[in-house]
Amino acid sequence: MNQTVTKASAVISPLGDSALVITFGDSIQYDIHKQIKTYKDSIESNPFPGFVECVPAFTNLTIFYNPLEVVAAVGKKQKKEFVSPFEVVSSIVQSKLENEQTEKELNHRTVSIPVCYGGEYGPDLEYVARHHNLTTEEVISIHSEGEYLAYMIGFAPGFPFLGGLSERIATPRRPSPRTSIPAGSVGIAGMQTGVYPISTPGGWQLIGQTPIKLFLPEQNPPSLLQAGDIIKFEPISKEEYQEMQAKEGEK
Repeated sequence: MNQTVTKASAVISPLGDSALVITFGDSIQYDIHKQIKTYKDSIESNPFPGFVECVPAFTNLTIFYNPLEVVAAVGKKQKKEFVSPFEVVSSIVQSKLENEQTEKELNHRTVSIPVCYGGEYGPDLEYVARHHNLTTEEVISIHSEGEYLAYMIGFAPGFPFLGGLSERIATPRRPSPRTSIPAGSVGIAGMQTGVYPISTPGGWQLIGQTPIKLFLPEQNPPSLLQAGDIIKFEPISKEEYQEMQAKEGEK
């Protein structure tokens, strides 16, 4: 497999015949996220011919492109021997990596998510509390006082993988996943927390639920949350949950 190592210590690798992956590291770190977000924004603000979209993950950025459009654009500029679409896009990306400045601070959007913790909305809250010798109130306080960075959106449409969970409430996944989890469920898995935007099977420990819709397929973009967002959870009562849920249903 062809690979290119850039001066920015990133590795560019092909992914099929219409995408490439830029790998910035092998661990979940803010500095790596910053590089990914910077290059994603740069490419999207000044796309090359044939560009389709960028998809950020924990340690890499996947760039999708239309190979026919890439080759056509090259053919208009020069009459040389054939080069593959990957070589063309890789060259463009490598140049951008070597010239892009990553010292500037990122501008993070802050999104507040209301959550009704415990009871029917958070069936695993008591387990998480017992696991750490805490009260349920302490778990709620620790979880809702944190600020979480959305490193990536994936697994299910609109599902945010959030970093920044306190070690005091980090809890392993359930030994047996549930076959169906209600949309809006807020869970913990290891050192991560997240929100299920749609009903889906899953093994995270469920501690609460939000009435807010995170996946809106009729909108663009369809995901309420985006990689790079800062998420804050706001505790609400059961009555407030039901009132907000009714309003969401009217939209």
